[in-house]
Amino acid sequence: METIAPFIEVVEEIKEAGGEIFRLCFQCGLCDVVCPWNRVRRFSMRKLIREAAFGLTEIDGEDIWRCTTCGTCPTQCPRGVKQIDIAVALRRVATEYEVFPASVKSARTARASLISEGNPLQGERKNRAQWAKDLSVKPFTEDMEALYFVGCYLSYDPRMRKVAVATASILEKAGVAFGILGDRESCCGESIRKTGSEAVFKTLARENIKTFVEMGVKKIIVSSPHCYHTFKNEYPEFMVHFEVVHINQYLVELIDEGRLTLTGEFSEKVTYHDPCYLGRHNGIYDEPRSVLSRVAGLELVEMENYKKNSLCCGGGGGRIWMDTPKEERFSDLRLKQARATGAAVLATSCPYCITNFEESRLNLEYEDIIEIKDITEIVCDMLEATK
Repeated sequence: METIAPFIEVVEEIKEAGGEIFRLCFQCGLCDVVCPWNRVRRFSMRKLIREAAFGLTEIDGEDIWRCTTCGTCPTQCPRGVKQIDIAVALRRVATEYEVFPASVKSARTARASLISEGNPLQGERKNRAQWAKDLSVKPFTEDMEALYFVGCYLSYDPRMRKVAVATASILEKAGVAFGILGDRESCCGESIRKTGSEAVFKTLARENIKTFVEMGVKKIIVSSPHCYHTFKNEYPEFMVHFEVVHINQYLVELIDEGRLTLTGEFSEKVTYHDPCYLGRHNGIYDEPRSVLSRVAGLELVEMENYKKNSLCCGGGGGRIWMDTPKEERFSDLRLKQARATGAAVLATSCPYCITNFEESRLNLEYEDIIEIKDITEIVCDMLEATK
């Protein structure tokens, strides 16, 4: 019987990159059972972990790039194996050697844009606040109540700019003293870190932290669950702590304090999609539903997979920048689940989810069947500030 000796050098590189916890895996395969990839094609996280343990990973292959870091398998693993850490560690090794399969090369473009302009969308830094040109949004100053950290997609993507406008309008109507950083804002760095580009993440994080400290930022309101996650859970690695609030949490607070009153009526059946980085990763399930439940006329219905069992849209882990064949898109499956509820609106709270759902809506020809909305877009039409 042939014995395959481990490739010690590769194993050590994986360990140094943060993937040593693969040794806990006893190959039960539960991760494969719950992984959303296996709804659209065959993929084995169990196999990936086993190969990593022996240094036999195909660094130039597609599989190390498939993980969307949705967080489903770590929550189910009986041994506490951190599958996301292992996947990211493998990507760090591949990134170090500049080994990328064809489907991942668009992520390299995103990385280059992050380095040069501070965003992955190839937008010019000077145009970061263009979304607010017709609003009275002010630059942040230390005496303000909070910083609104807009994020890359809401700053540059035409569809997502509508969410930024809705959010700013809500804050203004509520009388919140807030400001933005404009061209001093850089990408939070969460997603590029998950692609293995650790150095780029650290550069972006340090730039933002330096700006936050210099500007006297204490409270940060965010629209993206990815910004929320990295500010709350990863920036403390740099020995800083800021109060971070997702807009859904803040909406509940504003309504409870009487600063916002939802006076309009939205007579539609709505289903809510839990973004992975808001729900599974950070446990924010109730606040979005609480906001929607306060809208007069709105009927909230749940999809087949919801809350901790929510189905990933496919955009996490940097896959928002990678090429995914139409027949392998999780977002198509999610829209079919939404349609099955009879809902006229699929509401969510994440720029990646909205981007993927809008694309699937076109692919499935659902334009006349279901509408995609951020919760803030619904609230913006329904509220009126109380003095």
